[in-house]
Amino acid sequence: MKQRIYIDTSVIGGYFDREFAEATRQLFTRITAGEFDVYFSEINEAELQNAPQQVKDVKKLIPLECYHYLGVTDEAEILTQLYISEKALGKASENDAYHIALASVNRIDCLISWNFKHIIN
Repeated sequence: MKQRIYIDTSVIGGYFDREFAEATRQLFTRITAGEFDVYFSEINEAELQNAPQQVKDVKKLIPLECYHYLGVTDEAEILTQLYISEKALGKASENDAYHIALASVNRIDCLISWNFKHIIN
């Protein structure tokens, strides 16, 4: 069974970002090879609306048989608002909260994002 991954919009934009291009392109090499079931959401779609066309086109690299679309459910909405009310994320990070909630309620194996950095000492 393929690993199920949710990619947030920062990963799509990372394809052309100097800091994230290498990691993003390595990931997309594996995605185009069909190694993962890739989950995308209406939040990603909304965030991509004003992106340059070359960034929008990165999504087309996901093989159709591996692509899965998630809509925002009541459960995801409640969890998103809980993340914000409990200050796990701020209101300014509402879309990130949606990405996390969607991956959580759909029991996705892994959420990939370039928005958060974890520093290990």
